[in-house]
Amino acid sequence: MLMRTDPFRELDRLAQQLMGPGTWSKPSAMPMDAYREGDEYVVAFDLPGVTADAIDIDIERNMLTVKAERRPVAKGDDVQMELSERPLGVFSRQIVLADTLDTEHIQADYDAGVLTLRIPIAERAKPRKISIGVGSGRKEISG
Repeated sequence: MLMRTDPFRELDRLAQQLMGPGTWSKPSAMPMDAYREGDEYVVAFDLPGVTADAIDIDIERNMLTVKAERRPVAKGDDVQMELSERPLGVFSRQIVLADTLDTEHIQADYDAGVLTLRIPIAERAKPRKISIGVGSGRKEISG
């Protein structure tokens, strides 16, 4: 149901560490998990340290886009940074959703730095039984 669009994620992560934080024009990727749970797909994005109001979720046709921004924590004048490994900046991920998913009823929850999207499977895509009608009688072809 989901298509992978980022086969070089580790290379991007390494490049991001070397080149600095993501910007709105060139965001960094965010890690995610995607799995099916019953009649819905669940996609979970790791966004630790991001406030809920700094997350933007858009869907256009079957393209889901999640963007988030992690801003630096305000520090006093007497603070000297010794080590900074947590990436700051803009993060983004785009996922192509299958036509069999119901994009009108996506639910989004944000808890403990994890954004979880629940995307139901459309009714038309669920398995169903087809009944077979039996004709009223046999017809014989003569020739």
